[in-house]
Formats: sequence, structure tokens, C-alpha cells
Amino acid sequence: MSTQRRHDREFVRTFFTTPTAVEGEDDSAKMLRGAVQLRGIEAPDVWVPDNEDATAPSMRDEGAENIIDVISEEGADFPGEIHPRIVWHRDSPETRHQCFKHMLQIADPENGAIEHIDGFVIPEVGDIDDWKKADEFFTIVENEYGLDEGSLAMSVIVESGEAELALGDLRDEMGKPSNNLERLFLLVDGEVDYTKDMRAITPTGGLPPWPELRHNTSRGASANGLIAVDGPYDDIRDVEGYHERMTENQAKGMLGIWSLTPGQVEEANKSPLPPKTGSWLLEVNGRDVELREEDGQYVYDGDGIELEELDDDQYRLTVGGDERELDGDALAEELLDLASYIPSMNDIVDSMEEFEAAKEAGRGAIAMEQSATLLVDDVEVSISNDRMWDEATYQAAQTPITLFQDVYENRPDQHEDLEEMYGEEIVERAMVVG
Repeated sequence: MSTQRRHDREFVRTFFTTPTAVEGEDDSAKMLRGAVQLRGIEAPDVWVPDNEDATAPSMRDEGAENIIDVISEEGADFPGEIHPRIVWHRDSPETRHQCFKHMLQIADPENGAIEHIDGFVIPEVGDIDDWKKADEFFTIVENEYGLDEGSLAMSVIVESGEAELALGDLRDEMGKPSNNLERLFLLVDGEVDYTKDMRAITPTGGLPPWPELRHNTSRGASANGLIAVDGPYDDIRDVEGYHERMTENQAKGMLGIWSLTPGQVEEANKSPLPPKTGSWLLEVNGRDVELREEDGQYVYDGDGIELEELDDDQYRLTVGGDERELDGDALAEELLDLASYIPSMNDIVDSMEEFEAAKEAGRGAIAMEQSATLLVDDVEVSISNDRMWDEATYQAAQTPITLFQDVYENRPDQHEDLEEMYGEEIVERAMVVG
């Protein structure tokens, strides 16, 4: 089967859930009405009115009605996609029947919401046969209301060992005439229920990191032309931890993450995009420390590295207690080994444009120089290296630019934010490179 994307979005950065009905409020749809108003960088790529875990079981019928009311009234102006999450469980026919009833209710064209809804999110799926049961409900609903088969996207939440194993069956099942699994859109990790299903225990009672699950979900998405999204990061005040989690995910090809608040949405919308300015890092005691830029130099302010200038082009470098005397060339090589560079949007666009020009001139590879002046303990050290760019390097560099282009094309409400972030000139160049 092909890994070609089947949906308008090639990337989803943010998956934002909102309770559909809140008990004890004069307006139980209050949170839905707030979320549907989000715009710009605070608005998610995918909004998920959540009629499952975020909504009490006794409120779910009212939640389905609230979805209809809010989306029929205001869904047309929401800038992202809308995918309500409804109940499902691999071991409960009763729950699956409730799912079917709510799908029929929400998708009824007479209720006015379905024209603004892009699909539904199905939680608690099991093996691949269970995924096909859910898919059949979508097909029946589409036929009931005269919708095109496959027009409603299906996203699933991987919350069990069965569902994780099903990721390996997708390539064999999608595209068969007996199902419409090509409607699949997002593969979303649900680490809380996954932990419960795996009967995992940690000393603190916290969640294990489950890097294998995130890798397997990302691999399943890549193999089947889908999009992988990580589960919720529930310590909403821990912005640094949220960033670390996203950085780990992005190295696995998982560029999307669940967001629980508009603040998390904003952080996750920005995280996979190239930075506005480039930065140099220095590895110190196993950690990458960002250097401070000052007057064109990159300054190390810590005490994990010490540098003293001696006589006759000799230096004493101490790293983690290891003291060495080096000449200027050897010192530059040593610091170059410890240094790494995070390219800015402008750097990536410049390099891609230069390679495209070289390719047009008939050259298959070119050298790109990176250089900087480091300042450690008031001692200046110039470092530089040449990185070879060939077609493979170019293709790898294109991923963040393709992501940016996808965002710009699909989120016109974020144009102003992006132009403010990068400047109009860089945005224009980034939209045509590649």
C-alpha cells in the first residue's frame, strides 16, 4: 500500500481536548464556547470536543447535544480542524452502541454541525478487527446521511497493548475493499490508560516514559501515511518539561502533541517550527548548554569548563576535572567537538537556496561553512567546520520547511503571528523554497 497522505494536513502540531459538558454550570457548554473562540497561535491544529474521559458519564448525552449546538453555531469560523472524541471500548458492546448513537446524532445534517466537523476520535481501540468495527460505523453513518464514503476521518487513541500491536497490521489491512481504513488520520498515544493496560508500576506512581510506544506509533504513522501525536503532558505548569518531551518526540518524527490548555497549545504550535535566531550549544558534563550571544560572540558563563591562556599560543583547558594543555589549533578542534549549532529559519532557507542554485548549475554536493567565535573565561576561540550538503541532506532540511509551509497554507489565522516571528521577507522565501 502507499504511504501517501490522504488528508489536507500533512502535519498536526496540536491536539487540544475540551470537556463537552461541565456539571454545576449554568451553561454546561461553557468550556466548548470558550475553546471555539480560540484564534491565531492559541488555536490548535485539531480541536477535540471530548465526550469521553474529559466529560462525566452522566453528562455525555448532554455533551453530544452541546457539540451540536456550539459547532453548528460557531464551527464555521474555527481556524483548525474539528474532531470530536466519542466513547468506545474494545471490550464493551454497550459502549460501542453508545458511540454509534452519538455519531448518528452529531452527523445528522439537519442538526447543522456535521458540515464543520472533519472526523471523530475513537478511544480505547483494541486489535485491528476492533479498528475495522469502528470504521464500519463511520461507513454506515456516511451512507445514512448521503455523505461520501471516507469523508469523515477516523483518528484512534493507542491505549492498550492490543492497539499497539495493531499498528503493525495496518499496512496489510488498509486499502482492502472490505474496509475503509484509509479514512485513518491521527494515531494518538494515551499513556495513562496504556500504563493501566500494561499493569505497569513505578515507585512514585507516576507514568513511565514509554519511549517504545511513542516510537512504534510514529513508525506506524510513517508507514501508513498518517500523523502521530503524543499523549497529554499533565503538569501544565512545567513548561520546560513540556518542551523536553516535544524535543524528544520530534527526534522520533512525532511532531504533534496533546495540549490541555491554550498555553500548552501556544507552546506546541511554536515548538516544531524553526527558531527565529540560530544558537550555539556547548556540551558540558553530558548536557547541552546554550551560549549567550553578545557582540557577535557566543559566551559560556558556567563553571563546568575552564580556559586559561598561557604563553606562546598555549592554553589550559579543564573540562569536568580533566585538565589539558593545548595549542590554539588543538583547542579550536576540542571546542568544536563540544559545540553544536541550532540553525534558524533564515539559516535553513539560505542553505536550501544555495544548494538549489548549485544543483541548477550541475553540482551534486557543496560544502557549507559554519563558524563562530566562542568566549570562555574571557578567552576568544574561533571555530569553524564545513558540512557537506547533498540531496539527502537537502531532503532532511526540507522537513521543517515543509511543516512551516503546511502551517502557513492551512492556518491563515496565524499569518500575522508567523510574520511577526520571522519577518515578512523570510516568510516569503520559506514559502517558495523546496
